[in-house]
Amino acid sequence: MNLKLLGIFILTFALLSACGPQKEAPAPPWGEGQADTTDGFDLDEIQQAGELIAVTLSGPDTYYDFGGRHLGVQYLMAERFAASIGVKLRVEVCRDISAILERLAADDADVAILRLEADTTVSGWRVGEGKPELERALSDWYDPALLAETREEEQDWLTHRRVVRQVFAPMLSHGVISRYDDLFKRYGRQYGWDWRLLAALCYQESTFDPRARSFAGAQGLMQIMPGTADHLGLPRQMLYDPERNIEAGARYLKELEGELASVRDHTERQNLAMAAYNGGLHHLRDAQRLCQRDGRNPNRWGDVRTYILRLSEPRYYQDSLVRNGYMRGQETAAYVDNIRTRYQKYRRNAK
Repeated sequence: MNLKLLGIFILTFALLSACGPQKEAPAPPWGEGQADTTDGFDLDEIQQAGELIAVTLSGPDTYYDFGGRHLGVQYLMAERFAASIGVKLRVEVCRDISAILERLAADDADVAILRLEADTTVSGWRVGEGKPELERALSDWYDPALLAETREEEQDWLTHRRVVRQVFAPMLSHGVISRYDDLFKRYGRQYGWDWRLLAALCYQESTFDPRARSFAGAQGLMQIMPGTADHLGLPRQMLYDPERNIEAGARYLKELEGELASVRDHTERQNLAMAAYNGGLHHLRDAQRLCQRDGRNPNRWGDVRTYILRLSEPRYYQDSLVRNGYMRGQETAAYVDNIRTRYQKYRRNAK
């Protein structure tokens, strides 16, 4: 597929029907303009509906889920553009470019946000046909400096700003892990988890800071997302209450274990539940499907971990078995590994 890339972003009209004669005048950053005579769901209608619909492919530069927050430089750029025209952004992930083209041709989406080259600084966006006002608004809004600024913003989220918290000692004293040990013991017994393993997970999540808050909105000791709190029946105003937060986290881990009931080994089941707690059950299921397809054990963390890591590689996250696309697998693999390492230290020092 021959695509002409202009500047940082382009609109690629060769992807659809044959284009007319090339204009001699320099093209705008978004590619050749479209005729104003075609009727379509244009800017005014989009603003009245209050929603810009974008289609894309899953990938580290386009769109992915990480810890309950949607990321990807192209997604974040589209989010900024949607805000600039006063609407919300809805992103829908397609399997391939053909599906994207079908959505645009059917006026079932407003814009496609694509990464077309191995070089992550070069991407392509495509406005649907019959949307000249939307195209004009996009060209007026676009500034090449936005890409670098947005990429820096994403990296900032992924590093030191990921969780805003105080850092407490990993243990208060010999035999005492934290001021919340009684709560870990109570809810560990209730939900069938070693209290020291719950404590290790809590330290990984918040370093025992009851006021911790992540960039994605997760809150409290066990970093419960507001949506998860709703699901568990925990009032959002109680998310920073230590006991309610620990109880909700332990109960959610038990619920994830229930989703993994086919895993007979208790330790393996809990490892997989912790991976789902961090990376999402949907991504864990993708890794398990790949694992099974390749003759590995989908019920063993060591095997599933390999495929969680591989879900950051295009040949795996674009596989037909994968339903949820790209995953920052290294984060989830390290999450479970770090909890298990800390748990072993807690077992030696706390009873």
